[in-house]
Amino acid sequence: MSGQSTRSVTADPALPRHRNPLGNLLRGALIGVVETVPGVSGGTVALVTGIFDELIEAGHHLTGAVRSLIGGPDRRAGMRRHLAAVPWILVIPLLIGMAAAVLTVAGPISRLVEAHPQTMRALFLGLVLGSVLVPVRLSGGAWRGPELLRFAIGAAAGLAVTSLPTTALEPTPWIIAPAAAIAVCALVLPGMSGSFILLSLGLYQPTLQAVDERDLGFIAWFGLWACVGLVVIVRFMRHLLIRYHRATMVVLAGVMVGALRSLWPWQESTGALRAPGSDWPLLLGIAVAGVLVVQLLVLIEARTMARARAKEQDAPA
Repeated sequence: MSGQSTRSVTADPALPRHRNPLGNLLRGALIGVVETVPGVSGGTVALVTGIFDELIEAGHHLTGAVRSLIGGPDRRAGMRRHLAAVPWILVIPLLIGMAAAVLTVAGPISRLVEAHPQTMRALFLGLVLGSVLVPVRLSGGAWRGPELLRFAIGAAAGLAVTSLPTTALEPTPWIIAPAAAIAVCALVLPGMSGSFILLSLGLYQPTLQAVDERDLGFIAWFGLWACVGLVVIVRFMRHLLIRYHRATMVVLAGVMVGALRSLWPWQESTGALRAPGSDWPLLLGIAVAGVLVVQLLVLIEARTMARARAKEQDAPA
């Protein structure tokens, strides 16, 4: 595979360090909100807000701490070493923001998507479309034949996943377990929506209802298997980001473009696409507004990181 890079996530001096707890709380809230919307990925928000690589690294050390405690040669020392490497000032506010957003807006967001599906899809279509430029920029640009092929493969994969027929599965414990493990991948894979996967399996409404009604048994079982899936996908993504960072970003950009199919505003109840209706000018305007919002967020994030780097450089050694 060409485009190989031995770039280290932890050793990269250009990797931003998000040390503002309030900002991280808001990032977590954004991720929590979009995770309740079919077709939108929390990984996309992580990319746009500049914490994608840090989240992967934090996940690696958290899972490494658990592995060390369970089966390491020096369990406590290994666990402490991994836990000390976790950027807690990012992780703790992020988790609090995510949990607060999911517990407070899961029900209202679900009802809003149900009541105004075209408007909401148009908005999120614009948000995700505006986000595609982020992995393109992180890949370094100047794509040639191999990059274009990888982009096409990613787009085909995103299109295939979002074209899955909708099924209605009974939310039994052994149906919820693999669904949770797969759906949590959306936290790590921009363009892949965990909510859309749950919707395709017929588990979207039961899951949001369980959260809204505080069904602790359902939530705990779902969370357990989500953690299992997260361990696997974090290790895989960290390997790709270290060894093939450019190629990975190219593929992720393709996945995000292909996954836009699920956000096409005009759809049948079965998910089949329709031609634009007479309301296309309004929905186009909403989508454009979504693109502009994301670009504004990217600009604010870039300027915030530039100021943080300048302060670190000016600080006495």
